[in-house]
Amino acid sequence: MLPPPPPAIPPNFVPQKAVVVKRVPMARRGFASRGQSISLLTNHFKVALSRTDDHFYHYSVSIKYEDDSPADAKGIGRRVLDKVHETYVSELAGKRFAYDGEKSLFTVGPLPHNKLEFTVVLEEISSNRNVGSGSPGADGSPDEIDRKRSRRHRRTKTYKVAINYAAKIPMQAIANALRGQDSEHYQESVRVLDIILRQHAAGQGCLLVRQSFFHNEPRNFIDLGGGVVGCRGFHSSFRATQGGLSLNMDVSTTMIVKPGPVIDFLLLNQKVVNPAQINWSMAKRMLKNLRIKAVNSNREYKISGLSDRICREQKFPLKIRREGTSEAQEVEITVYDYFLHHRNIRLRHSADFPCINVGKPKRPTYIPVELCSLVSLQRYTKALSNLQRASLVEKSRQKPTERMNALKQAYTSSNYAADPLLGSSGISISNEFTRMQGRVLAPPKLRVGNGEDFVPRNGRWNFNNKRLVEPITLERWAVVNFSAKCDMRNLCRDLARCGQMKGISIKPPFQMFEENPQLKRSPAPIRVDEMIAMIKSGLPGEPQFLLCILPERKNSDIYGPWKRKNLSDLGIVTQCIAPTRVNDQYLTNVLLKINAKLGGINSLLTIEHTPSIPLVSSVPTLIIGMDVSHGSPGRSDVPSIAAVVSSRQWPLISRYRAAVRTQSPKTEMIDSLFKKVSDTEDHGIFREALQDFYKSSKQRKPDQIIIFRDGVSESQFSQVLNVELEQIMEACKLLDESWHPKFMLVVAQKNHHTKFFQANSADNVPPGTVIDNGICHPRSNDFYMCAHAGMIGTTRPTHYHVLYDELNFSPDDLQELVHSLSYVYQRSTTAISVVAPICYAHLAAAQMAQFIKFEEASDRSSSHSGTATGGGASVQELPRLHDRISSSMFFC
Repeated sequence: MLPPPPPAIPPNFVPQKAVVVKRVPMARRGFASRGQSISLLTNHFKVALSRTDDHFYHYSVSIKYEDDSPADAKGIGRRVLDKVHETYVSELAGKRFAYDGEKSLFTVGPLPHNKLEFTVVLEEISSNRNVGSGSPGADGSPDEIDRKRSRRHRRTKTYKVAINYAAKIPMQAIANALRGQDSEHYQESVRVLDIILRQHAAGQGCLLVRQSFFHNEPRNFIDLGGGVVGCRGFHSSFRATQGGLSLNMDVSTTMIVKPGPVIDFLLLNQKVVNPAQINWSMAKRMLKNLRIKAVNSNREYKISGLSDRICREQKFPLKIRREGTSEAQEVEITVYDYFLHHRNIRLRHSADFPCINVGKPKRPTYIPVELCSLVSLQRYTKALSNLQRASLVEKSRQKPTERMNALKQAYTSSNYAADPLLGSSGISISNEFTRMQGRVLAPPKLRVGNGEDFVPRNGRWNFNNKRLVEPITLERWAVVNFSAKCDMRNLCRDLARCGQMKGISIKPPFQMFEENPQLKRSPAPIRVDEMIAMIKSGLPGEPQFLLCILPERKNSDIYGPWKRKNLSDLGIVTQCIAPTRVNDQYLTNVLLKINAKLGGINSLLTIEHTPSIPLVSSVPTLIIGMDVSHGSPGRSDVPSIAAVVSSRQWPLISRYRAAVRTQSPKTEMIDSLFKKVSDTEDHGIFREALQDFYKSSKQRKPDQIIIFRDGVSESQFSQVLNVELEQIMEACKLLDESWHPKFMLVVAQKNHHTKFFQANSADNVPPGTVIDNGICHPRSNDFYMCAHAGMIGTTRPTHYHVLYDELNFSPDDLQELVHSLSYVYQRSTTAISVVAPICYAHLAAAQMAQFIKFEEASDRSSSHSGTATGGGASVQELPRLHDRISSSMFFC
């Protein structure tokens, strides 16, 4: 029988244009050799792979209730699949499987059939749905209560499970990838191994957060205040490296809600002492979807909300049997009276509080709040306060030896050797840290004032008895004080004295403005407007600079409106401080920022004034730093903020400017690099960078453009290459079609889990340590660098991926450039952990994000502020920087 003919093509059919991936990440061209050799250990454990001729089989999983309605696998999936394996072991031919907790499972070799259907029955503790809407317990009769106390009623639920063959994944793909060969199945096969690790951890009762696993052990808890606990666990994932497959294990921390009585949590969370002070509207938002255990029944529930009325007033219908009959009478009873008279529980302090609702919208089930206790290992996903974040950093830092010991312990407790699926996959894991050789690059020579050159020691230097290389003169300036306790005269005198030692000439301030004490409790925008009015009436003209003294060091609500008013509306450079202990070190740090903001330079690389930076000094070169910052977790309405920082005044690589735009929330790809509005006009962010480079570099266009991109994962490399780089190239083409600059694109990653330790010392690796062999990618062009001195905790290296290079940098020259760019950060006297343009992009995005934060706080309902459309949604635009500010280092 012949197959049916193909369907006819409709006459109006327009073929879809396929997305062509034009660029792929480049392969490694060689290895660098400069620097002093150093013996290192890394937190990668070598993996032996004995089976490469077999296949992983991928099956899709569908879980339904008896009535064929879909069941939420996230909540019940693992229990259901465990029951399937236990009940139907012979039908599965004894095969074990790795289940991802949702819709996929994997086996080594095939199951007996491509399509399997099973029915399993899970016993569940009764949810008492049969006892009437709103009832927290039974039908109320003494006999019923006694019966339920004597034996727990259980009910069963039936699930229908369908397992269908989806795909076959060759294990050979891993071996191919380790040889540096492209393999379309490599990611899939390693994902299977990672799912086995997740399942192994789930079996140990861990909280799973992607590839990080957290045990319910109080010794791993770090109290951060506010009812939030840091829970220390470990990350575990497989990686392909030059040395073969490895298991990367690292210490990891996630935030959880502090387990224990709900009332205790709310007191901590809202920072109040008495339960009567609890704001129950805030509590309702905070508690929704958390799991509690009812202490009277020892059963777990998920919180759906709170009762509308307090416990002694909240009523529900209760069925009570008349004595001597089988008839039931429905009566209205308060939750308080029910627990008092039918449960013999006298509530001590929750009678006047709302009840916890653990029922459905139409069938509420109320439990008095004092009988509810939050269960452990529930993630806290809201943003941490600055105090909580500081506490987390302080309490979770570990010295190198402490971290190594914690990882050895995590490896032992994981007991991967006993996992039958890893065994049947042919996987065996070494218990030793991988040994390797790194190199330590010599620090670059720096230049300060009076032509003095020096070499930093251990990634640090200072300005004691040194002058800044290009100090500014501060003449027209003033001080404003927003009700902070501060001796302004002494502060200004000490600032001038310290500035003189550094070469900065600081005249006395024209005026010192004290805020009217009556405004102290007014909204921040009003306080700022009043202060600006005072400045305008008290000064003869616009000041060159304003020093702003804030009452709080962190989270001052004045910061956002003050910065916006000055940087956007007035075009005045401003420095905010909240001095607590003022000494020469503090004043020097403040002066470094002021000098950079006003156009000065604090220090330079000595080679910036000589044509000796490889490939950069000889040809006009634009250096770019790009980053996108997102709103806090759980805030999907806050726009993401894209920042593009660009170098200026070539051949310098120490001066930068920034352009910042909003885009759709949680969007990582920058969508405003190129915005063509006509055949010649482009309102994109990149044209700004090109035009500024041209103006500041003696009317020369860059022949080379080096882009450092932060914050993207390996799965997004293709988009960076084919979307963002394409936009940049289009922006250059529209500006001048006859101009063809060469490009280099490097991604910097800090959010990874590879750490390095000295093999022969308990100290952190020295600054300048670089690794491009052993545990780097078998094919791609990547390297790790620790440019900075890790003073506390364990140094986190930056992982650089060279995705595209038309400049033909040698490995040595590129690593030297990256190392040097860690020494040109104008805000500090230390080498930093990532190249300065990326750090500046972080700062610019964070500072201008305050503009939106303050607008949200001052007028959430305002709809007439500027908006931009991205991804189909309207996004609030940032105000543009004033012309006098736009090319400055305002973000320093």
